[in-house]
Amino acid sequence: MGLTSKTFLVLAIAMAVVFFAATIWLWPRLARRSVPAVFGRVGLLLVTQVTVFVTVALVANNSFLFYGSWADLFGQKQDLGVVTDNAAGALASKNIVRVGVQRPDVPGGPRPATSGRIDKVVIAGHQSKIESSAYVYLPPEYFQPAFARRKFPAAIVLTGYPGVSENLLKGLQYPRTAHERVKAGRAQPMILVMLRPTVAPPRDTECVDIKGGPQTETYLAEDVPQAISESYRVGRVARNWGIIGNSTGGYCALKIGLHHPDRFAASVGLSAYYKAAEDPTTGDLFQGDQSARDRADLMWSLDHMPRQPDSSFLVTTSRHGEGNYRTTRQFISKVKSPAQVSSIVLDSGGHNFNTWRREIPSALDWLSSRLSEN
Repeated sequence: MGLTSKTFLVLAIAMAVVFFAATIWLWPRLARRSVPAVFGRVGLLLVTQVTVFVTVALVANNSFLFYGSWADLFGQKQDLGVVTDNAAGALASKNIVRVGVQRPDVPGGPRPATSGRIDKVVIAGHQSKIESSAYVYLPPEYFQPAFARRKFPAAIVLTGYPGVSENLLKGLQYPRTAHERVKAGRAQPMILVMLRPTVAPPRDTECVDIKGGPQTETYLAEDVPQAISESYRVGRVARNWGIIGNSTGGYCALKIGLHHPDRFAASVGLSAYYKAAEDPTTGDLFQGDQSARDRADLMWSLDHMPRQPDSSFLVTTSRHGEGNYRTTRQFISKVKSPAQVSSIVLDSGGHNFNTWRREIPSALDWLSSRLSEN
């Protein structure tokens, strides 16, 4: 049974109820002052508390999707078997292989022309030599005859750390939200390339090109857009591309957008921070190179760039519940023309899925308004 399966959750709840009832029922019989009775009471209390704790943890995890699988929970890498989809054409020669297809969780029936399609792919970086899985959401319009010759704008969507890309489908509901915003006339159809920035698990690379290590920034900024543009009807210039992420993914989105204006016209950081973390999960990112460390500091970059890029940035925070309120205001104050900055500031909202689900609809509207198909 999967970590997030409803069957496992129901079983955990049933076990908690059974052991709680057993504790109440058997407690009078174990009230004697004997060693077996004492061990019996301790055992019942321990088992009951463990089952209740597991149940609460599962409910929380199913609500916020902190971990998407057992392997994710225990920090184990999940290597994908790469299956070449011959029917999809020459995708393999373009550094991308489709390994699965699924229907988005949206109204409209099973036909791609009414509900869209999600391709599960493996993207191999030509420059970075990184290989990572992703989900590519294709909107219904992509399959409709009226749009057969049209190219679509695209956005890279990043999770936080450690994160799993499934969180972007299930927990944050990007495809469903994008579908709804288009139907409401608030956004244009976009292709979403959803993946996690943890391309060398369990290490958190902070989307940095590490000397002698993973070239994560190159992978996300260069390899992914190139592979997608070669395989789908997506343009290749900056106005065709945006990037959005939450938490660590938000920092990555802003950093990549700031340093690669030739690739991305718009960047969104949901609950982002503005300086690369350096802790046991990251290891030695910069190896004593202060210039590399400074470049990964977005405040430093804004202050020391000869000219800020002609790009758009959207940042989000809340007055109560988020730890990035002050630094977000600071980032906003440092963005100068020709760069543009917008913000979403909630009165209250924590660093969690519920807060990001409140921000994503407006963020997708904003992103859509700054991208072009041509």
